[in-house]
Amino acid sequence: MEVHVMKVGYDRRWWGLGALALCMLALGFDMTILNVALTTLSEKLHAGTSELQWIVDSYLLVFAALLLLAGLLGDRLGRKRMLLAGLAIFGAASLAGALSGGTGGVIAARAFMGLGAAIVTPLSMSMLPAIFPAEERTRAVAVWSSATALGLPLGPLLGGWLLEHYSWASIFLLNVPIVLVGGIALALTMPETRDPAAPKADGPGSLLSMGGLVALVYGVIEAPVRGWGDPVVLGVLALAAVLLAAFVLWERRAPHPMMDVRLFRDPRFSWAMVAAITANLLMGGLLFVFPQYLQAVLGNDAFGTGLRLIPMLLGLMAGGLTTDRIVPRTGHKPVIAAGLAVLAAGLGWGAFTEAGDSYGSIVPWLLLVGLGCGLSLIPAMDALMAALPADQAGRGSGLVQTLRQTGGTLGVAGLGSLLSAVYRDRVATGGLPAEAAHAAHDSIGGAVAIAGRLHDGALLASARDAYVHGMDAVLAACAAGSLAVAVLLLAFQPGRRRADAAADEPQSTHEHVAP
Repeated sequence: MEVHVMKVGYDRRWWGLGALALCMLALGFDMTILNVALTTLSEKLHAGTSELQWIVDSYLLVFAALLLLAGLLGDRLGRKRMLLAGLAIFGAASLAGALSGGTGGVIAARAFMGLGAAIVTPLSMSMLPAIFPAEERTRAVAVWSSATALGLPLGPLLGGWLLEHYSWASIFLLNVPIVLVGGIALALTMPETRDPAAPKADGPGSLLSMGGLVALVYGVIEAPVRGWGDPVVLGVLALAAVLLAAFVLWERRAPHPMMDVRLFRDPRFSWAMVAAITANLLMGGLLFVFPQYLQAVLGNDAFGTGLRLIPMLLGLMAGGLTTDRIVPRTGHKPVIAAGLAVLAAGLGWGAFTEAGDSYGSIVPWLLLVGLGCGLSLIPAMDALMAALPADQAGRGSGLVQTLRQTGGTLGVAGLGSLLSAVYRDRVATGGLPAEAAHAAHDSIGGAVAIAGRLHDGALLASARDAYVHGMDAVLAACAAGSLAVAVLLLAFQPGRRRADAAADEPQSTHEHVAP
């Protein structure tokens, strides 16, 4: 494959990567920082449960719906131009959210933040092949991926500290200087890249993909709340299946498709995609169940919870540094498989956690989970970038990010349902008033609140034990999934020689790069 790499000065391209990493760090922690602020928002803005849910979900729905379209527009109009526009939208929406005086304004601001993030995420990824030669790409992808992944557990840490010292608006204002500094740095260091031969706007494809993704994400968000058998959930998921199937059929026949379905015929791409979705799903699943364990079972506050996620961050950083040294010598396949195996070992170890365990006994498996995630996710993303044609960097990156995010959302919804089922089956609420029993049976947070109000030590112990059993079931399922994908990847992903041969096949490209 012929790839045109912009001859950007060594210092300049690494400064540009630093600016990209800074922006992705902000987007990463913005995905989780709101989790520790919902109680504060409920009190200060008088927001009900439904309004709080829309504050969270408005971002996710817009984000998932527009990733594919954003990648296509970047290829056509210029990736740097669209990236800077996305940062401007994200920063302006963050400022609007901070200045908003009501839940309606915050919901609207979060939706526009999702729009900005949908533009920035795929296009920041698509910039890497334009300025980094193949021998430096693994390191560049490691920095980019690590910044995104590090932001997720940093969210509760930063959010807890900000809410402890400042108002709720601070969690929105935090984004503004980061985006401003990152945007200026990108404008000065990054070249403009585009594909003059990129397909024109695919109207039917855009509508089908956006409608299908919105329906899919909304369905999996509602499923743990309403139940997977609820008519609304089943109807929305059925609509998503119809729209997405129609999208794939249209793209196979469209004169100017926004998604190249032929990418999935390349086993380098398809198996790297499976590995990336798996690592993303498992990390998202852990970040869904583990902070609640730290708070409700071990009794930590939001800031303390963030601090106790640091071992996972350290493992992730170690994994990223290791891949940079190993992948150039071994190729992607053995490193990704080893990373998934380490991830399975850490999650499997964590599945033996008991309610009475101390935090010190948890640290070793947290380190392993972080290390495994770094060893699997980062080389998987690098393998995906290597498999993408240079002239499809934008829409290819949009496809990668769409599959990662929707796969992660589906996984977390399924894992959340498993956790809830085990918890509700084991928690003992006998003898409580009906309303109190319902609250305690619904969630560990409700049980802790009721136990504190009634001074019911037995309920507290039962709820904590039930939650830990549910968390163990989730971690065991994640470990089994990670190990299964590692085995399948070893069996079916092409080895280094076959991958290199495929990469050397001539492939036309019309990539245009300008300073």
